[in-house]
Amino acid sequence: MVLFELTTNSVWFPSPEFALRDPDGLLAFGGDLSPERLIEAYKHGIFPWYSAEDPILWWSPDPRTVFTAESLHVSRSMQRFLKRTSFQVTLNYAFNEVIQACANVHERANRGVWIHPEMQLAYTRLHQLGHAHSVEVWHESQLVGGLYGMSVGNIFCAESMFHTQTNASKTALLVFAHEFFAAGGQLIDAQIRNEHTTSLGAQDISRQHYLRKLRTQKSTLRTNFWTPTRLKA
Repeated sequence: MVLFELTTNSVWFPSPEFALRDPDGLLAFGGDLSPERLIEAYKHGIFPWYSAEDPILWWSPDPRTVFTAESLHVSRSMQRFLKRTSFQVTLNYAFNEVIQACANVHERANRGVWIHPEMQLAYTRLHQLGHAHSVEVWHESQLVGGLYGMSVGNIFCAESMFHTQTNASKTALLVFAHEFFAAGGQLIDAQIRNEHTTSLGAQDISRQHYLRKLRTQKSTLRTNFWTPTRLKA
């Protein structure tokens, strides 16, 4: 198996089918985090993930963990919570604050510092260009949860989420997912399975199936869906 080295002269990527099995999905290293390269990567089912002291590493795992409108699971207790909560949910109100909060939570939990300043700057640029988006959960005007990610047509690639109050990150995902699928969204890509995403109905599909979904999007997301708005009052 070969690990490809990227250069800064081109935004070319090798086929994800060349990704390693161990570690699962590692495809290439090097290159940069320019908007053009990141957009090209996500179009081909590839994303960056690396520690600040490492070279840029590019991944395309197999299988891929995703949410669909049919797989999304809202427990009875969560349904009751959503009906009575005073949380407010917004879309694209505070991208910078959300990505910083995600970075802070990962660092405090010793999960690895991968949302480092270089990554934050790269995704902030993508947000400014209309490709990266955030969901915010507020309580008494305080940001208490949220998530951010990258849109590729009618697929949303969720990068990270955080919460400082119970159920805030679940609220962000569930409220966003309801609106996203209703607007023509096809998949929410959670990338890799974990206990949290599994409890909400995430399912594994093969990388080949995921790449086919990327290539053959048969519906479009509602016009102006990403315009900053309140999703839940």
